[in-house]
Amino acid sequence: MKKVIIMGAAGRDFHNFNTYFRDNPNFHVVAFTATQIPDIDGRKYPAVLAGKLYNDGIPIYAEDQLDALIRKHGVTKVYLSYSDLPHEYVMHKASQVQAAGASFVLLGPVDTMIKSKRPVVSVCAVRTGCGKSQTSRKVALILKKKGRSVAAIRHPMPYGDLAKQKVQRFATYDDMTKNECTIEEREEYEPHVKNGIVVYAGVDYEAILREAEKEADVILWDGGNNDFPFYKSDLEIVVVDPHRAGHELLYYPGETNFRRADVIIVNKMDTAPKEGIEKVLDNIKKINPAAIVIKANSPTIVENGEQIRGKRVLVIEDGPTLTHGGMTFGAGIVAAQKYGAAEIIDPRPAAVGSIKATFEKYSHLDKVLPAMGYGDTQVHELAETIAKIDCDLILSATPIDLNRLIQTRQPLLPVGYELEEIGSPTLEDVLQKF
Repeated sequence: MKKVIIMGAAGRDFHNFNTYFRDNPNFHVVAFTATQIPDIDGRKYPAVLAGKLYNDGIPIYAEDQLDALIRKHGVTKVYLSYSDLPHEYVMHKASQVQAAGASFVLLGPVDTMIKSKRPVVSVCAVRTGCGKSQTSRKVALILKKKGRSVAAIRHPMPYGDLAKQKVQRFATYDDMTKNECTIEEREEYEPHVKNGIVVYAGVDYEAILREAEKEADVILWDGGNNDFPFYKSDLEIVVVDPHRAGHELLYYPGETNFRRADVIIVNKMDTAPKEGIEKVLDNIKKINPAAIVIKANSPTIVENGEQIRGKRVLVIEDGPTLTHGGMTFGAGIVAAQKYGAAEIIDPRPAAVGSIKATFEKYSHLDKVLPAMGYGDTQVHELAETIAKIDCDLILSATPIDLNRLIQTRQPLLPVGYELEEIGSPTLEDVLQKF
């Protein structure tokens, strides 16, 4: 029996365990390690999900304990199971694991993809913040318009009670409240629900798939954190961002997605530099010339945007795009500039608690406030930070209506953004053939 550690961030790690290690007598998973997401370590993967070989569940430790855990338990294999990582970072982790005496392993699609009884369209990306969510929304609406019932299955974000989150279904706003969804979860679920699309998520992705198949003609894998799909897909759509040209070949497993893609969407062409667009298109020709290429803009939409002109504004952006995704700005900054804001306020002096820690960890951020909300405490700290900032107006470029969660003194204008294809082919053209 091989002793194993799974390195993760409360997502791919649990899926890899469920599909490859659960009830497998050839392995004993002694621990998960966790990073990227706050407050995941110190818990257990519960026995009710872990199967018959783990009556006490599996402990989850902080990743900084990895070396000690390998030596203490005589671990022979460590499986890296999280994403949006520079290639160099991955190899540093491989070197760390090997120096501690274990083998370093990456599980691939053959070992982890589940086959559906329904057609599956997957939407993934090469980096967090490329525009995957707006692409998923458009795919779902096109299929719905064609008379197909669609279930969007979202890449996991199990930050609460894992046993309760085995299979989750979201069809109303009340479902999100009942399940105590974080801001990060709401950002992905709420826009689909608003469009009349049912969303599934949770921890056990085979059980989730079997439930979704009962009510859907088509399964839409709404990928996250630039991971590759959990399901064997009949059509793989991958989004790239020319603002970060070259990243499609520099990140794991984003490059995997880039090489596997049937369709590649070059997004944000309306705001990206020309040289970035050319570099991305050149890399497609070199690495995946068989892929269908769709060119697209990502225009910002602000109702009553004329209110922004001449105002001192606080800009709130999607959290993962700025943190894991490494972006210095998002749609909120684009909207502030487009509509003539007089000043964009630096939120850092007002930051408290975990929000302050986020700025310290991600030092590239200055003029934007990431909408961090991985739990109630962090949402309260985000609200406290906002309340301390002196501004005329707040621009919120998260995909949710932040007014549902946080009350602000100043007016808060939501900033929307949708996918807008340039010329042909379009997503509808591709889906028609599919």
